[in-house]
Amino acid sequence: MKNHNTQLPNKDDAEKGLKRNLKTSQLTMISMGCAIGTGLFLGSGLAIQTAGPSVLVSYALGAFVVLLLMGCLAEMTVAHPTSGSFGTISEKYVHPLAGFLVRYSYWIANVLAVGVEVSAIAVYMKYWFPSVPGIVWILVFAAILIYVNATSVNTFATFEYWFSMIKISAIVGFILLGSYVLFGTDARPNMGTDNFVNDGGFLPFGWWGMWVAVFISLFSFLGTEMIAVTAGEAKEPDIAVPKALKATVFRLTTFYVLTIGIMLMIVPWKSAQVDKSPFVKVMEILNIPAASGIMNFIILTAALSAMNSQLYASTRMMFSLSQSKHAPAFLGRLSKKGVPLWALAVSTLGIFLAAAVNGLLPSSSYAFMMGISMFGAMFTWLMIFVSHLYFRKKWEKSGGRKLPVRMLGFPYFTILGAILLLGLMITTWFTDFKIMLQFGIPWLAFLSIAYFISKKRKVNHHFAEDMANSSLKEELEELR
Repeated sequence: MKNHNTQLPNKDDAEKGLKRNLKTSQLTMISMGCAIGTGLFLGSGLAIQTAGPSVLVSYALGAFVVLLLMGCLAEMTVAHPTSGSFGTISEKYVHPLAGFLVRYSYWIANVLAVGVEVSAIAVYMKYWFPSVPGIVWILVFAAILIYVNATSVNTFATFEYWFSMIKISAIVGFILLGSYVLFGTDARPNMGTDNFVNDGGFLPFGWWGMWVAVFISLFSFLGTEMIAVTAGEAKEPDIAVPKALKATVFRLTTFYVLTIGIMLMIVPWKSAQVDKSPFVKVMEILNIPAASGIMNFIILTAALSAMNSQLYASTRMMFSLSQSKHAPAFLGRLSKKGVPLWALAVSTLGIFLAAAVNGLLPSSSYAFMMGISMFGAMFTWLMIFVSHLYFRKKWEKSGGRKLPVRMLGFPYFTILGAILLLGLMITTWFTDFKIMLQFGIPWLAFLSIAYFISKKRKVNHHFAEDMANSSLKEELEELR
């Protein structure tokens, strides 16, 4: 007889204690807020300069990869709604080493990203307070967000909800303003759909430029996987998780494609600058007062939102590592409000370490931190596809319950997603993003060595305990 309530033995149960208070709307806003960051507000110019107008195809392909990823993730997360999420699933269905690598890579990715964001916040605050030392703002905002994460998951979700609302409102405002410039006023020269084919055609850098820009576009979607991490604290995850994932992918795709499309119609792609946001350009064209101040506030909010979410994610991953005995046991202790405070404390060390290194070695530390951060996130995505290949077969073989959401086209779409993502990661070796693999590959090697050393010590420890118990029994027998 089949068991229709298959669960992760010793994994799901181990992570009990976290409060399930998050609603579908909060899950959606957290995921969207994590994905909508400075990459869109400031970095979209880089993607445009890499691909030209064909960047629209790049973002569409990036969205397709994310759609496949979310399909796999939704199915597995509904089956196992834990804070360890894809790390716990990789450990169960692929190999314990896989879970170890995924969770530590995702943890360090978020820890270092938090440090980068908090360092950037100090720069943004200088716009209004140029005479105040940056370290002051680093400590102030770090203290605020640590407090937010330490209070309760509801407090975190409320802050993240409003951070995300500000960013989404800024994007909607940009789309409306851009549409007004294009269609609601007198015709202006150098604006319109002709910009899609001017200055070298739709593919000025060929298919290679379009393909490289797909990788850049994926950075804009990083953070959508946060829904799976929050599932361990979600109300009715069977309903909330699929809804939140679908809404997130659809809205993000719409926002990104519309935003980039409008930007290209207003500003010829050769005029797009890496150091100036498309939002600022539209505001300048409309002669909006204090455009730079408004943009600085939005970017500051984006950085705070990203830092808030990354601190949450890194805390939950460390909590999961502790519960799986891959980290000290005290890191898995929960407060009365269900918050893993010790895991939070360890994760915050990255804030001060990254900020200090960034201040001492600004030219090299940023590249190092971002290189590790980017690799950890991309490696996690790749392992989600790999895990799904193992998950579906083992779930059905063990008689797992019928899940309310399933990845269509299995295993073909899962394999396609893995191939596309792996191809994009390999592509970085031949671009300016080479640093990602230069730091990422040694990082995996280091973790693998650490895992096997730790495993060997555990085996020796258990062997010593067994020997001691055996000797004790023999002595007792002799005394008798």
